[in-house]
Amino acid sequence: MDYQKLVSISPPIKLLLLTDSKRFNTQQAMLNCIDQAMQGGVDTIVLREKHLDSAKLLSLASKLRVITHNHGVRLMIHSQADVAKAVSADGVHVDGKSISEIKQIKQWLGDGFMVSASCHDKGELKHAEQQGADFCFLSPVFLTQSHPGAPSLGEETFLHMAASVPIPVLALGGIEPDVISLLQGHGVAIMGGILNADNPKQAAKDLLLGT
Repeated sequence: MDYQKLVSISPPIKLLLLTDSKRFNTQQAMLNCIDQAMQGGVDTIVLREKHLDSAKLLSLASKLRVITHNHGVRLMIHSQADVAKAVSADGVHVDGKSISEIKQIKQWLGDGFMVSASCHDKGELKHAEQQGADFCFLSPVFLTQSHPGAPSLGEETFLHMAASVPIPVLALGGIEPDVISLLQGHGVAIMGGILNADNPKQAAKDLLLGT
């Protein structure tokens, strides 16, 4: 498979979707949902399936690469740089525990791949930027259903932390259409807000109206 990678965050990422196949009865149901979300304006997908072994992840990533390519949407693979390279994805996303590996990942992947990181405070953001991350998630910005009762940053702290690094910072956690305007133009990363929606295409459109 030899797709031309988008390998750029220009235009900026406005609406990124994280996958979670456990929310669906079949893999095809998830792929259909993602396809609809991209029709609604999702511009970047992160394939995040930690429970899958390498063979199953490779198979799913290959199918998703076809769909994202057809829509001109960026595809990034969570953690598995070898899978990202194998399917000509646009990059790799790492969690906070793997920020120190970003520089090595970029060296191994070579030119033409992005690497992003999940961050939760200013120190992690700075570390990711120093390691060469192309962009970061910062979470949780608002209260989330997946982590009820967990402390959240709030929009003011998010904006303060995001301004501390020169790379793009996406808001993750509790993102709803009515709070996006508080984020002052920052892109957002979504999971349940689209994956759980009855109409993923419309859910993506509604989120974009606030950006």
